[in-house]
Amino acid sequence: MNMAFKPKSVLVRILDRPEPNELARIEAFVAAAAAGTAFHRPAWVLSVSKACGHEWRYLLAEDGDGILQGILPLHLIHSALFGRALVSSGFAVGGGILSDNDQAIQLLADEAWKFAERHSFPSVELRGGPVPDQRWQHVEGVYAGFVVSLADDDDSQLLAIPRKQRAEVRKGLNNDLTVRVGTGQQDRADHYTVYAESVRNLGTPVFPKDLFDQVLDGFGDDADILTVLHEGKPMASVLSLYHKQTVMPYWGGGTWEARRLRANDLMYYALMNHARERGCRTFDFGRSKFGTGAFSFKKNWGFEPQALSYATRTAEGEPARDVNPMSPKYRAQVALWQRLPLGVANRIGPIIAKGLG
Repeated sequence: MNMAFKPKSVLVRILDRPEPNELARIEAFVAAAAAGTAFHRPAWVLSVSKACGHEWRYLLAEDGDGILQGILPLHLIHSALFGRALVSSGFAVGGGILSDNDQAIQLLADEAWKFAERHSFPSVELRGGPVPDQRWQHVEGVYAGFVVSLADDDDSQLLAIPRKQRAEVRKGLNNDLTVRVGTGQQDRADHYTVYAESVRNLGTPVFPKDLFDQVLDGFGDDADILTVLHEGKPMASVLSLYHKQTVMPYWGGGTWEARRLRANDLMYYALMNHARERGCRTFDFGRSKFGTGAFSFKKNWGFEPQALSYATRTAEGEPARDVNPMSPKYRAQVALWQRLPLGVANRIGPIIAKGLG
């Protein structure tokens, strides 16, 4: 006689302290999960909290034997300018519920919303993962991801780049530029100098330098900085994350002079080769909004856009939180920020950017 299989019940509990054994369990779960990302990892969650002052929580879904069936990292974002929200994960382009158990997925979503209601957060943002039930808004067609396999060697990598973009990389290779990789104080200082100028030029406030330092320290060997220099001066620089044989150039930028020298083009080509030498097989160019210059730039490299799917839930009668600098409501602010002296932007920017989440 066949016995009917009864699935084990799943319960959700909240982790709000960095208990080493619990964090190790989460790290192992993320590493084993096919959909796990760097933004699910404790290194990311704790680094953001330390640098920007936002509390964190992990929602843990466990079966009757105490075995993890799913997780949901959350940052409790507070901002006088941008409002309050539970975000998974804060300052990330990924996160959300990590589980392949339908019961755990719904329970994690429900518990996140209950937590939001108890603590007066009008919205919850899940930046990836499965979309819960119909009470959540399914957001797609706004952002695209760009991922491609790395080639077997430097020459093959160059030939894998479409002809027009390959010509730009070749110009960079001929421009007496040098590449440096590291995580030391000089690497960090040069990266922040370049990145701060780059985002000012785009019209957005720069994140606190401590955010980059905390991420580098938290990720250890799974993060580094690649900088392109001309006559000893940094022209372009990128802080990258490494996860499951994939490299993601996460915070990158270049100076105005970098354009003339094609330093940005050389930077990404050099990172592809560096990542392969580290054992990576995949290059994740991150997300970009459809129709933007960054979207077109990544397509020029031969990457095919893949639509990303997010989920949000907002309390009845509350406006949806909008922190997208491409939003029409911020057009005037972006134009003003682009005209700020760099020193002023660098003093004010981190105070504002902490609240973006």
